[in-house]
Amino acid sequence: MQQIASKLPPSEGEVVLPGTEQRYMRSSVGGREYRISVAMPAESPPPAGFPVIYLLDANSVFGTMVEAIRVQGGRPEKTGVAPAVIVGIGYRTDAPFAPSRYYDFTLPAADSELPVRPDGRPWPEHGGADSFLTFLENDLMPTIESEYPIDRSRRTLFGHSLGGLFVLHTLFTKPSAFRTYVAGSPSIHWNKAQLRREEEQFLACPEREPFDAALLIAAGELENTHKSGMNRNAKELAERLSVLADRGLRVEYKEFEGEGHISVLPVLVNRAIRFAQRSGSF
Repeated sequence: MQQIASKLPPSEGEVVLPGTEQRYMRSSVGGREYRISVAMPAESPPPAGFPVIYLLDANSVFGTMVEAIRVQGGRPEKTGVAPAVIVGIGYRTDAPFAPSRYYDFTLPAADSELPVRPDGRPWPEHGGADSFLTFLENDLMPTIESEYPIDRSRRTLFGHSLGGLFVLHTLFTKPSAFRTYVAGSPSIHWNKAQLRREEEQFLACPEREPFDAALLIAAGELENTHKSGMNRNAKELAERLSVLADRGLRVEYKEFEGEGHISVLPVLVNRAIRFAQRSGSF
């Protein structure tokens, strides 16, 4: 059973986003610790509950998404954004990105199969994506969805960079876990051959029942110059997956003008919440 810390009160003098709370949880597989931030709408929930967004790398984008939905969610008929519960999965650090994400968002691979790190150092510990997915499915989601009024049929998973890679892994292996998948600037190059094998198994599964899901793959225009082929890989994947439209997977590719790998985050968040609404998650 996962270990759940009490909800943490704000420290004196600390600025707090309205309607948010925080706790720490440990995975029942491996005992890894996560800082979980939850934003609850001020509005009354609909009869079936609120839609929910599970947000990776919460240290970097939780506040951005909370404010985007809080400001726009009051006028959904104008903005295309309805109130939603946001569940951010982050780490015990004030840094926007923690080294632990390398382990949580990637599959096992020999160092020889991975790209060379820009600074030449060895990559941090990696290969724990399946354990992290088990934490989401067995520990985090049941806990959150027992405590908050949530419509479990309207879940969104949002990830960027290595988080975007994890989103694709989740789609390929657990396609019915979420209604909407958002893979921003996905690091397909991390272990491209391995992800391609998962994709091929996903595509070659004619016996699978039709499912109702949507996938947004996006990147910044300036990422076209990245030696990894970031945008090319993402666009080609979107094109290949578009053949699943008749089985219930709606795929969209978006490239944001003038944005790079990090600057794309605010516009990606804004696009993602409206994409989820159009896809039936909101």
